[in-house]
Amino acid sequence: MHDKMIAVCSVTGIIGAAVAEALGGWDDAIIVLLVFMAIDFITGLLCALVFGKSDKSPNGALSSAACWRGLVKKVGTLLLVVAAHYADVLLDTDYIRNAVIIAFCASELISICENAALMDILPPGVQNVLEKVIDLLKNKSDKK
Repeated sequence: MHDKMIAVCSVTGIIGAAVAEALGGWDDAIIVLLVFMAIDFITGLLCALVFGKSDKSPNGALSSAACWRGLVKKVGTLLLVVAAHYADVLLDTDYIRNAVIIAFCASELISICENAALMDILPPGVQNVLEKVIDLLKNKSDKK
């Protein structure tokens, strides 16, 4: 039993180290991104389960397909962080990964605020500013 425990801990440690290395290290930036991703996922679930106000399903209820798409997007986000880290390695820089993480943190924070607005827990002033920022970003992306 003790040998199995050592084997499981060893494999877990090796996998964790490999993931941390691929992400460019286990620093505050990646921790903040992961925390924001988790909060976004949980608030999205709450919107659907408790409030029935998810904007990801036709009836606002929990959708396994929407949940799966959200998880796949988050894995895609982490893969882009990995790519940015290796771009930094290739170019001998140290800012591409951080810029990508900051951009994704901003996106996650906007999504968290959208979920909070759907649950009617976002203060109206903040909601108004957020709506203006989202409209501005949508208009800029539509022009491209």
